[in-house]
Amino acid sequence: MEFIIKISQFLLSLSLLIVLHELGHFVPAKAFKTRVEKFYLFFDVKFSLFKKKIGGTEYGIGWLPLGGYVKIAGMIDESMDTEAMKEEPKPWEFRSKPAWQRLIIMLGGVTVNFILAWFVYILMAFGYGDTAIDASSIKDGYLIENPLLTNLGFKTGDNVVKVGEVNIVNESDILPNIIGAESVTIERDGELKTINLPTDFLGQLSDSKNRDLFELRLPYTIAKVPDTSHNANAGLKVKDVVVSINGESTKYQDEVISKLSNYKGQSVSVELIRDKEKIVKSLKVSDDGKFGVISQASIRLSEELGYLDVVTKTYGFGESFSVGTTKFTKTIGSYFGQLKQIFSPSTGAYKGVGGFKAIFDIFPDTWSWQAFWGITAFLSIMLGVLNLLPIPALDGGHVMFLLYEMVSGRQPSDKFMEYAQMAGFFVLIALVLFANGNDIFKAVFK
Repeated sequence: MEFIIKISQFLLSLSLLIVLHELGHFVPAKAFKTRVEKFYLFFDVKFSLFKKKIGGTEYGIGWLPLGGYVKIAGMIDESMDTEAMKEEPKPWEFRSKPAWQRLIIMLGGVTVNFILAWFVYILMAFGYGDTAIDASSIKDGYLIENPLLTNLGFKTGDNVVKVGEVNIVNESDILPNIIGAESVTIERDGELKTINLPTDFLGQLSDSKNRDLFELRLPYTIAKVPDTSHNANAGLKVKDVVVSINGESTKYQDEVISKLSNYKGQSVSVELIRDKEKIVKSLKVSDDGKFGVISQASIRLSEELGYLDVVTKTYGFGESFSVGTTKFTKTIGSYFGQLKQIFSPSTGAYKGVGGFKAIFDIFPDTWSWQAFWGITAFLSIMLGVLNLLPIPALDGGHVMFLLYEMVSGRQPSDKFMEYAQMAGFFVLIALVLFANGNDIFKAVFK
């Protein structure tokens, strides 16, 4: 069931973004009286799942979900239909239109992507507000177990104060800012300490089996006591919280797990919180250092216990424009920062590039419209930015040649555009294979 939910969100988001992107090309093309021969969701290699011709345009759904396209008459595009280009230009063709009109048509797709993301962030600010964990309320620091971090000198209990030059206000500020950061400033035992990150930190993280960095320390809460558990008759109940073992405080899961390793095969006195009251139970510890129960972690329970503060802000409709715009510009800046790291071989960030599986994995396995729209807005920005790359097979490549034409007054020949499109297509295929190859490598070998 979880797979169905994830794949449904993935396909719905992808379809929405593709259709709107191509609509961004379609509308100005029609406005400038340019003939659009096809409008497709997904690629129709050899055959289509559905197609219908309306007003000279064939609308359809292809079977290959790697994107979509509009086929504009008089333009060398993904179809590589060069036969029509050998004929004299027709008034309704793309190549017959003024350069400024062709530029607007080519920029239409990414413009829609950016407008969509901006609009979604505004509506999310108005509809959901902001919910964040106040970093200053995390008094006992973060859980840090990744060898990549511990080898650099980090340890559980460290509080992150600054990443690079950015002061950490909310817990969610850490990960976005660690991309490209040269150092992290922590607070340990009341003292500040700066730990430098290696240049290839992102590459090492991509190679690591453990991708966790600075994780929240959450309480050990009973989620289920199996009938086969050696503590099945100990009187445990769902939502019991373990707070001490043999008189030693264990506020967090990591502390419980650590303590249990010292009492393998023994019985221990465990203090629990149940319905805001403290009770004591005698529990058995297995030979492998476990209670034999299923535990869970809860941010809400952590807030109730006073371990951290969750701050919720609501915004009026007018305020939402400012908040949404700020979120939009920060996300674009962050994504450009990621691309900069990816195209810098010394950082090793290219190892973390993912394809369709990586995108699929970011969707939750439970349906959440808030998560769906947040991810869709980010993917819309990603699609817009990537399409602006100056690769001939992408919108950015066409824009590059149009700007050259507008500055120089000379239009590249159809033959040149054909070769450029072909070269760009091979570059694009190589990038797609690399990204999805990374997904396969991680799934098989990590």
